[in-house]
Amino acid sequence: MSKRNQHVVPHQDGWAVKGAGNQRATSVHATQAEAIQSARSTAINQQSEMLIHGKNGQIRERNSYGNDPYPPKG
Repeated sequence: MSKRNQHVVPHQDGWAVKGAGNQRATSVHATQAEAIQSARSTAINQQSEMLIHGKNGQIRERNSYGNDPYPPKG
């Protein structure tokens, strides 16, 4: 299974979850909260990141569920 970051984005039917680089939505939900729950589950399973976009399309939050080093390098 590939590690694709999961994006929660506005959709004509509500909110969609899209894997990074995908043209089609993985799933579509009526509310952003439902889409976030779905994206979080997938991101945890794939040990990837979840990026939540606002209605304007800009990223407003990101959460990592992978093996991130702590403290961060740099």
